[in-house]
Amino acid sequence: MISQKLKTIFYISIPLFIAHGLEEYVTGFYNIDPIFKFFFSYFDAMSIPQATFLLFQIMLWLTLILLALVITNAKWQLWLLGFVGLIYIFELHHFFEALRFGEYYPGMVTATAFPVIGFLFWKELIKNFKHQE
Repeated sequence: MISQKLKTIFYISIPLFIAHGLEEYVTGFYNIDPIFKFFFSYFDAMSIPQATFLLFQIMLWLTLILLALVITNAKWQLWLLGFVGLIYIFELHHFFEALRFGEYYPGMVTATAFPVIGFLFWKELIKNFKHQE
C-alpha cells in the first residue's frame, strides 16, 4: 500500500509539472534543448497531422500499459512512482544548462522546486519500498 504522504507529495507535484511544461512551452524550450531535439527529431520529417496523430497514439498506448500495471498490484505502483522520481532528478538538467550557458535556460524557474519535491518524494518512496518488503 502506498502511504498517504507519498501520494500527497506526488499530488503536489502535478501542478508543478503543469507549470513547468507551460514555462518550457512559452520560453521555447523545444527549440533549443538538445535532449528534446534528439528524442523528437524523428517527427521533424512528418506533417503536423501525422506527427500529432502518432504522438497521440503513443501516449494512449503508454497510458493503457501504465494503467494495466497500476491495477496489477501495489509493487508496480511503487515502481511506476520510482519512474516519476527519476523525472524529478532529470529536471536538474535545467540548472546544468543554465550554468553552462551562464544565463536563464527555459524551464529553470519552475525546475527550482523539483529538487525539494524530489528529495521528499524519494525519502518517502524508499520508506514505502522498505515497508512493502
